[in-house]
Amino acid sequence: MITEIRLHNAAIIFHYFPELSGNQKAQFNSLYDLYKEWNEKINVISRKDIGNLYTHHVLHSLGIAKVISFKPGARILDVGTGGGFPGIPLALMFPQVQFDLIDSIGKKITVVNAVAQALELKNVKAMQTRAEQVTGRYDFVVSRAVTRLSEFYGWVHGKIKQQSVHELENGILYLKGGNLEDELAELKRPYSVYQLHDFFSEEFFETKKVVHIPMK
Repeated sequence: MITEIRLHNAAIIFHYFPELSGNQKAQFNSLYDLYKEWNEKINVISRKDIGNLYTHHVLHSLGIAKVISFKPGARILDVGTGGGFPGIPLALMFPQVQFDLIDSIGKKITVVNAVAQALELKNVKAMQTRAEQVTGRYDFVVSRAVTRLSEFYGWVHGKIKQQSVHELENGILYLKGGNLEDELAELKRPYSVYQLHDFFSEEFFETKKVVHIPMK
């Protein structure tokens, strides 16, 4: 467990990802002030939870980066991004990868666009739309617990490229916590589950997982 880390800086991110460049560190350090300011105008994170931004939202999003290292040129779709999670932290981590972030609520996309602009993220495109309306093809679709896995699969399985270039097969990378036994059973597809407590020691991650659903 990391001790004596101030809630409002990104030290916990640097601890788990020590290879970050100086520019990436500066960008991660900027996230708290950006989200605090925007959250006072448009509520995209629980106001009680804004102090936990780096653990509950940024590091949680980067659980995907512990499961896979996206290759330069990859295209990733973040469905139901809310205020930009997991897409914004992943875009900071992988600047040579294109991230399309979508949400059906326009106010949330306003926040995503403002944060991406402030961070000078050239690899982020945010759109107010639903997954069913997306016409592009992606290496992976990522998300944080927007619905049950079987329903999510129905939304996005046609948006994923057939040819894989990563060690993991192209597919869905889904962040979710708790007991997923019933959801995984109703999915009726192959899957792999990665426990985030294997990567992060904080109590918050004890039941958090990344589910990979390949599109074979």
